[in-house]
Amino acid sequence: MIIRYGGFWRRFAALTIDTIILYLFIIILSLIGTRLMPIDDRFTWVAVIPYYGMALMINAAYFTYFHGISGQTPGKRLFSLRVVQAGGAHMTPGIAFLRWVGYIISKIPLFLGFIWAAFDGNKQGWHDKIAGTCVIRMDGFGEAADRVPPDVPFTLKLINAPPEGESPYGNDGDDVEPGEDRFDGKNT
Repeated sequence: MIIRYGGFWRRFAALTIDTIILYLFIIILSLIGTRLMPIDDRFTWVAVIPYYGMALMINAAYFTYFHGISGQTPGKRLFSLRVVQAGGAHMTPGIAFLRWVGYIISKIPLFLGFIWAAFDGNKQGWHDKIAGTCVIRMDGFGEAADRVPPDVPFTLKLINAPPEGESPYGNDGDDVEPGEDRFDGKNT
């Protein structure tokens, strides 16, 4: 079975949907909170710190829960994406939390860790590399019989990998000649 990784734009759209869901939920809770505990018109840190602390905890809980339980947030489910461990095993809440911590690291330098997925061969962002995860597409596996059911682990297979037991450099590992074709299309 050949695994297709989730591309940058599909992942971006899924994250946008998840962000909208999160912000709507946080805004509703904030409105309820300001009605229960009115704050005067002046800017105070007393209002800002709890708001950002609450938003951070809700964000962590959202991504840890959905990725840890099913490997799919509502946005990823809409775009037929799933987060799995790099070896194909299902996500756990601990790995999902580590991946969320990686989100923070990916955001710090102008979201470079997220943009990295557009250029990485396995479509992994920094948060994926930190947690040892990857995002796969649940569609496009070919025939329906080849699809991976949501609760069955699978083994990732490189698309351009040589058959098992063969050297990626040809000649079964014997002296590789300069200019010889490699399995990845690059010449030595």
